[in-house]
Amino acid sequence: MPPTEEVVCTNEDCFLDLFEIHYTYDVPDDFDLSELSCPVCGGTDCLERVEL
Repeated sequence: MPPTEEVVCTNEDCFLDLFEIHYTYDVPDDFDLSELSCPVCGGTDCLERVEL
């Protein structure tokens, strides 16, 4: 099963609080969260993984 991650946006001006990322099987091993951006505010340094 491909990995799934929950991510929060910590930008105070952004109304998005949590979203899920559903990866495919062909995600490169060196892929990192820093390569993504918030789908609402577009920020890249405001995304953090949710650790359960």
